[in-house]
Parts: sequence; C-alpha cells; structure tokens
Amino acid sequence: MLELFLCSMLTILPDYLVRRYLQGKRIGREITLFTVWFELRWGITLCLILTLSLITTIFYFHPSTKAATSVFRTVTVMPETSGRVAETFVGINQRVKEGQPLFRLDSSEQEAAAETARRKIAEIEAAMVVAKSQLAEEEGRIVQARGALQQAKDELEARAGANLRSPGSIAEREVERMAVQVESQQGALDSALASRDAIVSEMELQLPAQKASAEAALHEAEVDLKKTSVVAGTNGVVQQFALREGDVVNPMLRPAGILVPERKVTGLLAGFGQIEAGVMKVGMIGEVTCIAKPWEIVPVVVTEVQNVIASGQVRPTDTLVDVQQFAKPGTITVLMEPLYEGQLDDLPQGGSCIANAYTSNHEALQSEDISTLRRFALHAIDTVGLVHAMILRIQALLLPIQTLVFGGH
Repeated sequence: MLELFLCSMLTILPDYLVRRYLQGKRIGREITLFTVWFELRWGITLCLILTLSLITTIFYFHPSTKAATSVFRTVTVMPETSGRVAETFVGINQRVKEGQPLFRLDSSEQEAAAETARRKIAEIEAAMVVAKSQLAEEEGRIVQARGALQQAKDELEARAGANLRSPGSIAEREVERMAVQVESQQGALDSALASRDAIVSEMELQLPAQKASAEAALHEAEVDLKKTSVVAGTNGVVQQFALREGDVVNPMLRPAGILVPERKVTGLLAGFGQIEAGVMKVGMIGEVTCIAKPWEIVPVVVTEVQNVIASGQVRPTDTLVDVQQFAKPGTITVLMEPLYEGQLDDLPQGGSCIANAYTSNHEALQSEDISTLRRFALHAIDTVGLVHAMILRIQALLLPIQTLVFGGH
C-alpha cells in the first residue's frame, strides 16, 4: 500500500493535474467513476508498472522475513545408565549451578560391586604378607638344606679319605650310603631354591597383577557408582522435571527432564527466501523488531550466511529418496547479531522477530569508473531501502495491536 501511494504521487497525480488544469476536466463532471480509467489510463498504467517494479526492487535488494528467532539449546537431563530413582534434590523450574546434584539412582548393586573389589584387594594384600612369611620360611629351609648338604659332603669325604688311607677300615656300603645322602641333601636344597623362586615370582608378578586387576575392578565399580548420581552440566533452569522416588529412568526411552542453560541472546537466526541468495552477504546492516520488545527497532549486522539449504539434505536410509520430496524450497539461514552490545540481552530465548536486511552500495558508489546510469541505479536501490524501513516501523507499531486485539491473545 505504501509503495502504491508513493508511485501514485509520481504517476496518477501528475496525470490528474494535467487533466484538471490544462484540459479543464473536473472530478464529478468529466472525470467520474465510470470515466476515470479512460481519463487517467496513462497514470494508472504507469502507477501499476512502477509499483510492481518498486516492490520487486525493494524486496529483492532489501529482503525481509518474519522467520527470525533467537534460537537456544537445551540439555536433556538423563543418567548414563538405567535405574530406579532413589532420591531427588531439585524441583520443577529450579535454578541450578554447574555440578549441582539433580537426582540419584538406586546404587546398591554398584556399591556391592565396589565393596567386593575392595575385599579382593584386601585379600591380595593379605596374600602378599603371607607370601613374605613363606619367603622367609623358604630362606630358612635353604640355609638348613645347605648345612645338611655340607655336613653330608664332609662325612663322605672323611669316610672316603679314611678308606683310602686304610683300606677296609670303612665298609664300602657305608661310603655309598653317604654318597646317596649327599645327593638327597642336594635335591632338598634344589627343592628349597625352586620353592623360594616360586614365592618370589608370586610376590613380584602374580600378586601385583591380581591387585592391579582388583584395583581396576574397583575403579570400574566406582565409575558405575558415580553414574548413579546425575549433576547439572551447566548453569540453568530445570524444566519438565517431574521425577519422584521409585520412578524408573532409561536413557534411551525416558529422560528425566530438560535443563535450559542460562544464556543471553547474542544473535538471531533468520530464514530468507532462496531468491535472495545472491544478495545476502556478511556485513549487511539490518533491523529487527520483536514481539517481546514492542515498539522497538534494534539495528543488527549479518555475521554469517549459511551456504547450504536444510531442505535439500539427504540422510542414509534403506529407502530411495524421491526428488519430489525436495520440491518445497527452503530458506537461506542467516545469523544476525546486534550492532551494539547488549541490545538483545532482555529478549527471551526463543523470541520471534521480524527482520530486514539492507543492501548498501556505498563502496561501489565511491568508484570513479562507474557510469552515470549505474550510479543513478545504485543510488535508487539504496534509496528505496527507506521504504522497507518505514514498513518495518509500521509493523512495529501495529504488532502489539495485531497480537493482542486481532490475535485474541
């Protein structure tokens, strides 16, 4: 309507002035409801053409969208394991700090596993103490065996030497018996040494390995025990948290609630039509007005233009995708941040806004090589952005009325 009014001032009004003051035709006489088309046909035709051209130029070079939202993320509150709720520490809509406990699952099984691992470690440590005593005992047996072996050798040498000096003084059988005794004592010594080596191997290799395995099992049990206690991962507000003692929570089927992190709105995600893909650039200046901030215009700047359109994404499935499913055109996703810090701090997360983006040809107009016709066209493009700015301000004025009165809210 605003574009039509402006264009009529340049077309229909001059045509009427010519008819009125040069041709002497008056409204109600020569110019009536039935003759207005014949009398003002040139002005009306030019007005329609100029209006369509103006609207096309404005909406192409200065795009607008009502799909601008302050998106935010949520954190699903859920344990890493399934279980029955034993205790809750927070309520619905309660503010929590990072690391604050939210609820605890029944941990009797995990506590039992941890206690079993601790008992196993204590058992292995006791086995180490016993092994030290056994090692000392084997050392004594080795000393005893060595003494008995040495004594048997001395007896054998003494009797063998006496028999050499005085043949027949010692019976040959007695000498053989002492030789067998020496071999027996040597075997006893070898057995004691092997037993000592086995105990040393058990102390240095087997028992430490068993203790390490028991400690790993204890660590695993303690990790599982910690999983039964769910804490807040960030500062925020707990929403939809209706757990009670005895409820069963499953990380795959039933989450416990939602944690909304405390964040200030630092930008808006806006979706512009695909036709504006060649116009939207990083650094463009824009303006937004939000339902939660009535009668307020916030200047913004485009900081990022997404180079993909979400409606064309393909995910691997077991079904061939029909191209007709992509027939609905998607939008160009644009990130817009306030030009001045803090202007959107009081905007609720998830707030809906109307956004304008304005094409600026200031740098192109600074060039000396530009032609006069192109310079005029660029000036005209920059100038008609004022119309869209006026439309946005009219929308900002009417938005509360449309929402509260005509919207029935």
